[in-house]
Amino acid sequence: MFVRNGVWHICIRHNGKKIQRSLNIPAGKKEHKKIAKDMESKIRVQLIEDTFFDKPIACTKTLRQMMDKFIKEHAPKNSKSMQRSYSSYLKHLIRIFGNIKLTLISPKKVTRYKVLRRQEGAKPATINREMAMLLKAFNLSIREWEWIKDNPVSKVPFEKENNKRDRWLSGDEEKRLLEFCPDWLREIVIFALNTGLRQDELLSLEWSRVSIARKTILIQKTKSGRPRTIPLNRFAFGVLNDKFEEKVRNIKDLVFVSSVGTKINPSNLRREFYKVLKMAEIENFKFHDLRHTFASRLAQKGIDIYKIAKLLGHEDIRMTQRYAHHCPESLRVGVEILESDCVLTSVDQKEVLTHA
Repeated sequence: MFVRNGVWHICIRHNGKKIQRSLNIPAGKKEHKKIAKDMESKIRVQLIEDTFFDKPIACTKTLRQMMDKFIKEHAPKNSKSMQRSYSSYLKHLIRIFGNIKLTLISPKKVTRYKVLRRQEGAKPATINREMAMLLKAFNLSIREWEWIKDNPVSKVPFEKENNKRDRWLSGDEEKRLLEFCPDWLREIVIFALNTGLRQDELLSLEWSRVSIARKTILIQKTKSGRPRTIPLNRFAFGVLNDKFEEKVRNIKDLVFVSSVGTKINPSNLRREFYKVLKMAEIENFKFHDLRHTFASRLAQKGIDIYKIAKLLGHEDIRMTQRYAHHCPESLRVGVEILESDCVLTSVDQKEVLTHA
């Protein structure tokens, strides 16, 4: 104990922490010093019993409770597709962490979670999406709900992803695919190949977002949260033009609907798509690869990578870089453009290029 500004203070070291504070007891009297010593002893006992510091609400909250609140309050702010992903990730988080209290979840336990998921065969990208969900939930618990003070997930590195797909349709595969598609699916496939829309963006497209006059569509609800306008080429526009008269007979404003006029169920779409792939003898292909095909073909035609990123709705250009290796001709254009600024001269009977 010590006296500062006429008041008794304590300075105690416990488990590597320095605790220094005023006891609010005036110095100068013998009985006051005795009271200060008694308070110091009481504080030391509380430190040993771990009851001295204020306990956050997390000492009573479990991971399940945190994730339930996350799904109820945060998930609805995201797209339907993202909400479905959250539900899938949650099953693994709850299965492994269970009802463990938040205060007991350490970086070591988060690392153990990654190890278990790898042993189960989960890919790095899948583990990272699950980790990102958990990271976000803990951040909300800290910043908005004030349940806890520390995020154990932030101290654990994410997996290095090595499973990015770059699969696209060849011309022959596309021909076979369209031959086996029923009419409703053929329209969707053609539209996807010529717009690069994500499945949820495509199935949620409304006529109110279509401009026949301008030959554009507006995607309002995107993965990034930012609307984007996509110009239509003649193939994509042809699909909409053929469907324009049908729109009057549909009670829904959706462009692509089921046979009964309702929104197409993604599971039904994928099931029919995989059935067609099997008939067409196309292997290792997913519906999302139609989007990769759109981007790859643009890159192969020499379209600037930044324009491709805009069309795909990528916020980070690194997402689009996977298609850069398709762009040798656009690189050639990049160096050949310098030729317009050069003239041929002769030095020692050798032709060299010099800038004009």
